[in-house]
Amino acid sequence: MKKSVTLIILITIVIAFGGAMYYLYQKNSEDPIVYETEKPSTQTIIRKTVATGSILPLEEVLIKPNISGVIEEVYVEGGDYVKSGDLLAKIKVVPNLNALNDGRNAIVEARIALDDQKRNLDRQTGLFDKGVISKVDLERAQVSFDQARQSYNAANKRYDIVKTGTTAGFRNAANTLIRSTVTGMVLEVPVEVGNQVIESNNFNEGTTIAAIADVEKMIFEGKVDESEVGKIKENLPLEITVGAIENKVFDAVLDYIAPKGNVENGAIQFEIKGTLSKKDTVFIRAGLSANASIILDRADSVLALKEALIQFDPDTKAPFVEIAVGDQDFERRDVELGISDGIFVEVKSGLSGSDSVKVWNVIKPENFGS
Repeated sequence: MKKSVTLIILITIVIAFGGAMYYLYQKNSEDPIVYETEKPSTQTIIRKTVATGSILPLEEVLIKPNISGVIEEVYVEGGDYVKSGDLLAKIKVVPNLNALNDGRNAIVEARIALDDQKRNLDRQTGLFDKGVISKVDLERAQVSFDQARQSYNAANKRYDIVKTGTTAGFRNAANTLIRSTVTGMVLEVPVEVGNQVIESNNFNEGTTIAAIADVEKMIFEGKVDESEVGKIKENLPLEITVGAIENKVFDAVLDYIAPKGNVENGAIQFEIKGTLSKKDTVFIRAGLSANASIILDRADSVLALKEALIQFDPDTKAPFVEIAVGDQDFERRDVELGISDGIFVEVKSGLSGSDSVKVWNVIKPENFGS
């Protein structure tokens, strides 16, 4: 019995010793980890956030008629440059039957009054010639006749205006002639010959005849998320990229941030606007989609290191790197960091351009074939 127990113990010791020796053999046979190094570089680091939006004119004027009717002629099209006062379109009036009837009745009444004053003037003239009345009475009859004639002429003009939109002596000032009120480019003409249009008044904004804007004064209008709006402020520089214009960046200045956000697709969005500094001949069409990079901070030509090479003390959270002082021999070096763009980070102190920094987070390749 005792011999069996002793034998089992010896076998167990031999197996344990053999396993330990095999583990040490395997450990020694593994290739040692060789850490690579990288040197700092000089970079321009820009910390920014991106807003999506579109390019719009600073001021867009909608030209609307002062009279209802049907478009008879259109003299411009999108892309044309016009000056203030240039003719854009002509409207043919479709008269209102009630107004037309009232105009005719006014002419008849004015004609009756004129004929009455004419008879009175003739009668007063005869009496004056016989010396029956004074000159004052004759002059009073003459004034009444002149007033009746003026009322008759005015009634005829009112009828013409109701029927045609204009009258003799007012052709250039007729409401049927739609003219531009500003100087700029015609962005669009949403009406065609034959379209019916409605006048602009207190109860209706009216039909747009043309949209005109100064395309040399453009702005970026976009939206930023509530998580980013706290990082931005007015007068920050913008870099505008337009999808339809490749390899071109336009400078702008952020000059408006909406004080109130709106809910869009479950997120709070704040409207922003930035004025473009357009100093070249590139034509930007209104309404083009664009992205604005809002420059939050910038450091030009500074010593920088990849963020992946930075380590942090587990206790103090202070940043540090490991510097090569020999062959696979490294020492810790505390560093002071500046701004980061997510890839590179500015190194303010603790590192020089000649130092070699350990690439510490090496990822071992996995053998997927085993």
